[in-house]
Formats: sequence, structure tokens, C-alpha cells
Amino acid sequence: LKPLDILTTAGANADIATALNTLPGTTRVGEEGKLFVRGGAASETRTYLDGLPVQSPYGGATAGVPARGRFSPTLFKGAVFSTGGYSAEYGQALSAVVGLNSLDLDPETQTGISLLSVGGSVSRTRRWARTSASVSVDYTNLAPYFGLTAPDQRWAQAPQHLGGALRLAHRTGPTGMLKVYATYGRQTVATRQPDPEAAYAHTGRLTALQNQNYYLNTTYRSALRRGWSLNAGLALGREHNAVQPEPQRLAETEQTATARLVLTNDSASTWYNLKVGTENTAQRYDFRYQASADQPVYTPGFLERRTAVFAESDLSLAPRLTARAGLRGEYSALLHKGNLAPRLALAWQLGAAGQVSAAAGLFYQNPTSDLLRVQPALGFERAAHYLLSYQYTTSARTLRTELYRKDYASLVRFDRYNVLDKSAYNNSGGGYAQGVDVFFRDRYQTFKKVDFWVSYGLLDTRRQFRGDLAAAVPTFAATHNLSLVGKYWMQKLHLQVSGTLAYGSARAYYDPNRPGYNQGRSPSYQSLDLSLSYLTHLAGQFTIVHLSATNVLGRDNTYGYRYAATAGADGRYAGVPVRTLAPQFVVAALLISINKKSPGDTSVAPD
Repeated sequence: LKPLDILTTAGANADIATALNTLPGTTRVGEEGKLFVRGGAASETRTYLDGLPVQSPYGGATAGVPARGRFSPTLFKGAVFSTGGYSAEYGQALSAVVGLNSLDLDPETQTGISLLSVGGSVSRTRRWARTSASVSVDYTNLAPYFGLTAPDQRWAQAPQHLGGALRLAHRTGPTGMLKVYATYGRQTVATRQPDPEAAYAHTGRLTALQNQNYYLNTTYRSALRRGWSLNAGLALGREHNAVQPEPQRLAETEQTATARLVLTNDSASTWYNLKVGTENTAQRYDFRYQASADQPVYTPGFLERRTAVFAESDLSLAPRLTARAGLRGEYSALLHKGNLAPRLALAWQLGAAGQVSAAAGLFYQNPTSDLLRVQPALGFERAAHYLLSYQYTTSARTLRTELYRKDYASLVRFDRYNVLDKSAYNNSGGGYAQGVDVFFRDRYQTFKKVDFWVSYGLLDTRRQFRGDLAAAVPTFAATHNLSLVGKYWMQKLHLQVSGTLAYGSARAYYDPNRPGYNQGRSPSYQSLDLSLSYLTHLAGQFTIVHLSATNVLGRDNTYGYRYAATAGADGRYAGVPVRTLAPQFVVAALLISINKKSPGDTSVAPD
């Protein structure tokens, strides 16, 4: 998706992950706000920024408040979303990869002012001949909004966020480019959510969150001699979460450093190229847990050093047949284990617009930090991908359909009733996911003034991992997922109307009052989102007036149920529905671009 695809998609509210959730292969897990791809957990999708992995692509989240992505889509050329069979360049992702490629030099000097009903931001960009620099600051405070629209909701502190970003780009020569990108964010929120435990039946359980995140990404690329090119980068990240789910106190700090070096030769031969690279990651994780104020403090943590090497080649096997063969190897000092992941993709061209392709490969990932802090003596989790797809692409239309199968092995399991029992942690879990995804996009072809796309995914999946009592459909997977996104441009009015209709079939949840495991089924997910964008000039400056509303029909989307840990006097476990605290959301924005050389054409659709 291009940046304006994300910005103008109704319901996305300029969030990359929310916009990607309108594409096939995803399940909308509304209470989380993250990407869940083809039966995989959110941790199985890895975000890469300019080739470097991002340890924490989302902001903090707590019960009833879904997460949002950390990055503004305006900073990137676009978002590449791969739902399987991806390049050997990418590791530590069992299900999907989101590739973000930042802009090189900013096109011109300008100032941006965004005034929102929930906050605002200001940015300044300066462009020289070979260098550009930009700085931005944003602030969001939802307290006035919820005080006006939902005064009865249980906010102890409505969400607040303060953040800033700095970006530098410098052209070092005819082919050289140095880029530096740094961000900081601070977020606070506190809620009183309904809780099934008897002690909180009337007041709700207080959960408070404070999140701080620092991120630095530096990359350099340049052409070398004899057809070789260099791409090098360094990423540093630090995230701190302080969470207080009454009466507990938790604090975790994760620090990562990743260095990457890639050499590519596109003239190695007339029928193949060569790409080789290495990636080295150092990670420190610290955790602090206290069950209550009078209980001892539990402080586990770990250090990880992981090295990866990869090689890949694009091959021209015949006039219409191409292939990509790759091999990735990793070694984890924490796990004391290594792996080799071969990957292969084939593509057969069918005329000027059609293509049939197939791909297969192995993909490995470390267990997540919440598992390694208890038991570091685990192994890699693994998934094998098999894909067969057909794609038809013209300048105005795209049709893509893909069959896939994903086999999981070595997933981590533990005792759900004693999560601190190290001896119960092992890699005995497994599962599968299979299905078909269909995507069709039409840009002003069928309807002269309408850009629309339709996404559908059919998913069949079962797994046993983490604290699962048996192999079952996971709680984050829906069999049917459908999205219809449309954007209608009214040239005479300088107005774009956008709509998103989303549907997800019932999801599983565990009801201890019934026999079996994950046998409960939530209602289906349904949402209609609308937005308006009016292009104009204010005091001679290009301006967009934007209005967005989610779930305009007011559907009460329930994502499952949570149950008490112990049964009541009647022998039944009390339960409460899982919902978000803001099932509907309306935001108005005034976006002003100052000092642009070109004032902006208000008669052209924003695409």
C-alpha cells in the first residue's frame, strides 16, 4: 500500500496495521489492534524498516485499548505486506513480514500543521541540494473526547501520547545515500475494565500503563565496483512498559541493537544475480513482577546474541520462467541452537499481465520474551510454508488469488495453571493453517471516479501451543474474513468519500463451564467505517479537511469472554465479555501544508 492508500482508507485513522487489516490473509482482532496473519499470532509478524527489524512496531496496549503502530505512513514510500514465502533476507517471522521503505530526500521545504479533535502535530522539513532534514512533534489526549462522547466509560485516565521524530537524509555521491531516523514516544492510560473475579464485580479492575519507546535507524547504501552494491544499517531500540493490573505490578524493559550488511551483484551473470548478507542482534530483557505490595519481587531476565547469514539469487531459467532461491542460517547464543532455512520461489509469466507462481520454505523464530524470561532453555519455533498463486495486473486492475498451507512445529507449551513452572516449558506444540486468499482492486476502471478493492480470506487452522489444553482453533483466528474498501472522488466538490465494510466470522474462546476446549464462539465481527476528505486552500496554503468515523452503525462487537480463575458457589465460572472501550470513534482534522512551492491541485484525487 502507498502512504495515501493508508491515509485515505476509512477506519484506518492513518494507522499502518489497521490499513493492512483490509488485505487478505488477516483476521481483525479488534481488541488487540495488531496484525494476525493466516492463523498466526501477532508475534509471528515482523516489521522491517529499511531492511532492519523493528523490535516494537506498536505502542503500548491494555485491556479494552487496542495498540496503534508507532510510525506515520507519510515517512515511507509504502508498506510491502508479505503473507508467506518471503525472501531469505527476512528472519524471526513465522507468518508475515511488513517491509517499510523510508523516503530518500524530501522533495521540498515546507511546514505541516495538523489540528485534530483529539490532539495535533507540527512538522518542519528543510530541503537543500543533497540533504534534507525534518522534525515533527505530536500530542494526543483523548480525555476531552471521551468526556464529551462517553462520560460513563470507566477511564481512570484516558489515553495520552507525546511523541517526536527526526529524519535526516544526505546524498553522498551519485549512488550513495545516508539516512538517519529517530523517534521517541511516551504513552499513558488507565482503565477500569469489567472483571469476572468477585472482588472486582462492581468496581472493575484497574489497569494502568506507562510506555516509553526510543528508536534509532541508520542506513547507508552505495554502488561499489564490478557491479556490486552495498547496503548497511544499524538499529537501536529501547522500550519500557510499567503495567499495574490491580493489585499486581509489572515492569519490563527491552533493549535491542541490530547491525546489518548486504552485498548485491546484479551483473554477476546474464541469467542470475547474487545477494549475500549478515545480521547480528544483541538483546537485553529485564522484568520485574510483584503479585501485590506485600509480596516478594520476581526479577527474571535474559541476554541474547543472535547471528544470521543469508544468500539469495534471482534466476532466469527460461524466457518466461524465473526463480528465487535462498538460504538463511541463524545461531542463538541464548538458545545454544542454530537453524538452516531454505526457501524457493518459481514464477511463470502468462502473457503481459498474468503470472502463476509457487513458493516453499522454512521459517524460524525465537520464543517470545514472556516465555524466555521463565525458561531460556528452549528451541526455535518453526513453520513450513507452501504457496500457489495466480496474479493478473494491469495499470488499473489487480487480481490475485493464493492457496496456502502452513505447518507449525516446535511451538512452545507450558502449564496454564502454573505459568512459572520452568520444567513444564517445552517445544512440543504444533499445528497447521491452510486456506485461500483473494484480492481484487480496480482503480477508476469499472467506475470512472471510484477506486475500490475487495479482500476475502478462507482460513482453516488448528494448533496446540502456550497453555492450550488440546489442539483447537486459536482464539485469534476467524474462518471467513471480508473487506470492501471504496473511495469515490467528486472532482467538482474537491471531495473524496471513503468507506470500509469489514466482516469476520465467529472466533473461538475457552468457556470452562462447557466440555471441551475453545468450544465457545463469539458473534461475528462487523463494522462500517466512513471518512470525508475535502481539498481546499486556506490563506493560500494547501489544506485538507478530514472527518472519519468508525463503526457508524454502532454494532456491539464482542470478541469473546474472559472467565474467573475459580468457580463460584454454584460451581460455575463467572465470565465477562471482551470489548473495546471505544467501539465507535469520530475524529476531525485540519491538515495544512505551508510554504509548498506548488500550492497543490484540489481538482486531483489524493492518491
